[in-house]
Amino acid sequence: MAKKQSIKKYVVPSEETKNTINEPMAVYAPLSFKKIPTTAEFTYKKFQKIADKVPFTQKEWASILNLSERTLQRYAKDNSTFSAIYIDRILHIDQLIQLGLQTFTNATSFYNWLKKEKEVMGTKLNFESLYTSVGIQETINQVGRILHNVYT
Repeated sequence: MAKKQSIKKYVVPSEETKNTINEPMAVYAPLSFKKIPTTAEFTYKKFQKIADKVPFTQKEWASILNLSERTLQRYAKDNSTFSAIYIDRILHIDQLIQLGLQTFTNATSFYNWLKKEKEVMGTKLNFESLYTSVGIQETINQVGRILHNVYT
């Protein structure tokens, strides 16, 4: 006796469903974008909030910003707004500070680590590295390596 073969019926999708994928949709966390301050909005008081996170001296801040201490004091006295070049440097340093405080136990430990000279991939890093944008970025990269346990 021959087995009876069953005939499969195929459903032809309609035009609406032809190009749809029936997979679960991925859930993405919404991105949060920081508002970048304009020069009119970035006063010395905003800078002071960032500066208070770490024990840098006024002389060190002046060197990082490539300003004289006297000019920085004038900014403080008048609560002046910073020009764009200084805002960029302050925000870059703030990025480093946030990462450093996340990585180290406290601001003093982070500060002490910054003050020590260290060789990283053939480049010497120390506090004076913060005087240039490239040095700041290299320091951010190194703190990131420490945070993620890929310290070299």
